[in-house]
Amino acid sequence: MLRPMSSLTSVSSLPPGIEKVLARFRAMPRDEKMQALLGYAQTLDPVPSRFRDIDRAPFTVPECQTRVDLLPEYRDGQLWFYADLDRRQSPTIAAFLGILLKAINGQPPEAALAIPDDFVQQVMSGIGLAAREAGLAAMVQRIKRHARAAVAAQRRIAR
Repeated sequence: MLRPMSSLTSVSSLPPGIEKVLARFRAMPRDEKMQALLGYAQTLDPVPSRFRDIDRAPFTVPECQTRVDLLPEYRDGQLWFYADLDRRQSPTIAAFLGILLKAINGQPPEAALAIPDDFVQQVMSGIGLAAREAGLAAMVQRIKRHARAAVAAQRRIAR
């Protein structure tokens, strides 16, 4: 029996951090979601100085309305992402990335690959910021692309 892709990811197969965020946001009314987003905007880790001098062009997310550089790092079997953006200009994006990166940073690539395809809609549902969803979804897809590359690298090393 064929099922739509979004129903294939059960809550139990989600990384605990993602599961917790989705459960929390599903239970909140709009005003509480907005307050939670503002709080999460402050949790985004700064970009480490080791990224200061690299060419950022390959890491810019062009689908986003404002400039966002999403910098991946794979070390010791774990993925880390850092986002460089103007938090004051884009607090919603900073908040969303704060939520997402807190849940997947320091985890194996499979945690990022388990992010449901409708994660952006689930978090942003009822907030009324539909114009931001395309850029946010592009960031999730970029994160998954880096996770797939990390898994492929692991496989090559294991051979």
